[in-house]
Amino acid sequence: MGLKGKLTAQVEIKAGGDVFHDLFRYKPQQITNMSPTTIQGCDLHQGEWGTVGSFYFWKYTHDGKQKVAKDVIEAIDEEKRSVTFKVVEGDLMELYKSFKGGFHVETDGDIDLVTWYLEYEKLNDDVEDPLTFLGFCIKLAKDIESHHLKAA
Repeated sequence: MGLKGKLTAQVEIKAGGDVFHDLFRYKPQQITNMSPTTIQGCDLHQGEWGTVGSFYFWKYTHDGKQKVAKDVIEAIDEEKRSVTFKVVEGDLMELYKSFKGGFHVETDGDIDLVTWYLEYEKLNDDVEDPLTFLGFCIKLAKDIESHHLKAA
């Protein structure tokens, strides 16, 4: 089995793709209010919110355990409403040589679809593919959607 992989998942959201993109780009620190069981903190460590090259430090709960990640915004595409993060430190780096993730938003009629993607290279064959982390991303999208629908 290969050490490199890519996982994707697409989820429909009713909260609006622009809202989702803007939240992750400019105000990720507010996600803690929308999904407190998933994200407990997001701090800016270097740069400016929403700019390529900026570093964020996340505190989150994954598989029932408190974890951390430091990542850098690697790419932003306004037209595709996408943000790509590259993890540079934290718990994921204990299992993966490299780990990158992000999303883009598509609109199909009046439906917004968030497509999450994870690209990774495992340290060895004993490391599992990050399927539960992809589930974590889907839950996060649903929590954000629920928060925005309640506020509307």
